[in-house]
Amino acid sequence: MTAYEKAVALWQKRHITTAAQLAEALNGHSIAFAYHSGKIENPNVTYSDTRDIFERDGVSSYTGDLRTLFEIRNAKEAGEFLLTAFEERRPLDAALVCEVQRLLTQNTYDSRRWQLGERPGEYKRHDYVTGKNEIGAAPESVAEEMAELLAELTAVPMDKALVAAAYFHAKFENIHPFADGNGRAGRLLMNYFLLLCDHPPIIIHEEDRKAYYAALEAWDERQELEPLLLFLREQTVKTWKKQMEREERRSS
Repeated sequence: MTAYEKAVALWQKRHITTAAQLAEALNGHSIAFAYHSGKIENPNVTYSDTRDIFERDGVSSYTGDLRTLFEIRNAKEAGEFLLTAFEERRPLDAALVCEVQRLLTQNTYDSRRWQLGERPGEYKRHDYVTGKNEIGAAPESVAEEMAELLAELTAVPMDKALVAAAYFHAKFENIHPFADGNGRAGRLLMNYFLLLCDHPPIIIHEEDRKAYYAALEAWDERQELEPLLLFLREQTVKTWKKQMEREERRSS
């Protein structure tokens, strides 16, 4: 059994079905996920501030940009929302996608986007692109392309969960459906899909961002999914390595 297979087996051994069970299983990981996902996009995010907001709903002696605090607080709220969505087995549909993005970006859109009519929780109205290849669907095509992508995720076999998750994430970032927050939303929504498939959620570690971006670019440039799939397998192992080591010590 590979390390990746052990991580999946350890997660599935828990038989998680409720929000309370999921919150317990993610104890500590929710903070780490929010920190790493936020840090990828915003270098001002710190683990200390993230922990303080998640544990105490506030920070001490903060002198930085308020947008950073909003982003961290939003990550906490979006994660709590998905706990309830998981228990209710809400499907990954357009309504849930838009709600997660709204929660992640509320109070953070800059004045330029706001003046252009962009709003958290709504698909982009203007042409925003990302990456060195400047990828992104035209605004008038976003709703249709997202509907097609979400339809493709229905009835995915459990043993193909990671493949489907990698495909969703690559396509989501390629479509770039929102005016802001696409990376954070894409990573959180990918994890929600994995949870519905009884697969452990994945922290994409900010120190591995170069490999992460390269894997996404492989899809953008050549529609190659294997680099992202391999990267996500490695990140799964990295995310759950300590838990696997504790389990091995208990079993020995």
